Amino acid sequence: MNLRTLELEALRLPTADRAALAQSLLASLDPVDDVDVAARWLDEAEHRSTEIDTGIVETIPAEIVSKRARALLR
Repeated sequence: MNLRTLELEALRLPTADRAALAQSLLASLDPVDDVDVAARWLDEAEHRSTEIDTGIVETIPAEIVSKRARALLR
């Protein structure tokens, strides 16, 4: 079976099955386990916390972010 035939067959699947197949195929391109993902998020959180604590970045209150976002949507 060639790629085009496989694609046409896959497109005939029900939506939920196509979504599951797509997720499986994408996961196969960059296999990362949950432990690795959790470790990466922890590293990122620590990095951002350090940036805030040292004054490298300035936080913006949620009210201001919401106001700006609403203004952009108008």
